[in-house]
Amino acid sequence: MPIDLTEALTQLREGRCDARTLLSHSLERARSPACERVFIRTFFDEATAAAAQADACRASGQPLPALGGLAVSVKDLFDVAGHPTTAASATLADAPAALADAPAVARLRRAGAALIGHTQLSEFAFSGVGMNPHWGTPLNPVTRVIDGRDRIPGGSTSGGAVSVATGAAWAALGTDTGGSLRIPAALQGLVGFKSTARCVPLDGCVPLSPSLDTAGAISRSVRDAALLHGLLAAQALALTPRGLAQRRLLIVTELMQDELEPAVAQAFDRALHTLSAAGARIEERSVPAMQRISELQAGGGLPAYESWQWHQQRLATRGDDYDPRVALRIRRGQTISSDQHQALLDARRRWIHDMTLALNGFDAVISPTVPMQAPEIAPLQHSDETFFATNARLLRNPSVVNLLDGCALSLPCHRPNELPIGLMLWRTGGHDAELLSTAAEVEAALTSITEAH
Repeated sequence: MPIDLTEALTQLREGRCDARTLLSHSLERARSPACERVFIRTFFDEATAAAAQADACRASGQPLPALGGLAVSVKDLFDVAGHPTTAASATLADAPAALADAPAVARLRRAGAALIGHTQLSEFAFSGVGMNPHWGTPLNPVTRVIDGRDRIPGGSTSGGAVSVATGAAWAALGTDTGGSLRIPAALQGLVGFKSTARCVPLDGCVPLSPSLDTAGAISRSVRDAALLHGLLAAQALALTPRGLAQRRLLIVTELMQDELEPAVAQAFDRALHTLSAAGARIEERSVPAMQRISELQAGGGLPAYESWQWHQQRLATRGDDYDPRVALRIRRGQTISSDQHQALLDARRRWIHDMTLALNGFDAVISPTVPMQAPEIAPLQHSDETFFATNARLLRNPSVVNLLDGCALSLPCHRPNELPIGLMLWRTGGHDAELLSTAAEVEAALTSITEAH
């Protein structure tokens, strides 16, 4: 198993390696065929300077920066000073260089991150599939090693996830509006954490749906996710282990286990059995409020209306330059009035209230992150019907948490040499530290499944 960010930082602090050497390994992988179409633009010289600065700190006896001069990638939605932000769209190809870092980027930079480049995404982050017709789609590097087929990376943080899976980056800054961190993490065997939306500022980030957008990271472990969340949220965060026997986990009977691929159903059942054997108290019950989700998503819901407000003028002048599938989804918002938008916001608030009551007392809800493994790219390229059906299936489970304004984490639950499958833990908003603590214990229990012996 490759080491995670936390272990790499330990090795740096103990003097067993240096940041420049680790960065050179990352940049070698970033330049490799496995990272083809992953980076829209690179910041390799700046990253090298950051690594050198971290080494200089350690050499002079100063404390090592929190991220130690290690490689971190940035989704091409966030402003990075001196570089354009183009949201992987041809319509922003002539965007000027940003004058300042977005706050989320600035926090990582101050923590000593070696920012290595802007990564690929679904245009304007508007898809859970991760395909981009303008700059090309990065291939899923994990599944390719297993079966040699060209499969989707998951989206919208497609390039960010691939940068972590290939070792080009130790972590990837991304966004999550309906699952855009958790979907690619699930399909590539990584950890994706969606925090409560208000935790991390989104200034300097191209919006999709401001009511649902969240900034966060993809990483290799839960402890990495906790470290990165603490830095991005600018708050001290410590995991508080209680033991799985003290955890109450809930399985909701509605929606989340519907129409699972057989491999996903088997992996989910295996994970539940493993967690039960480790002492977790798992209950299954109906949550009637879940049946109202379709009302909140009718007509494209909040993303359609809110993205239309941002894009309508650009669509009028540059519509032919959009990915047609993205433009189609955005244009659904022109049929939603401001009164209907307000009604959606009001209905969402009532739904969050009812869901909060129903989930009270549980440490987490547990479900498959997505109901499928990564499909092959070719059928999705050639059929709009297949593409939109797949996109809807990928978004179905994780988008529940965005509507809830909750926090959620996807972690691997598949066996070695199987196509990756994600297990999602989620709960209502404001309980990020508690969810990460639960997830760390779940991750430890699942090592009997996920690690080769």
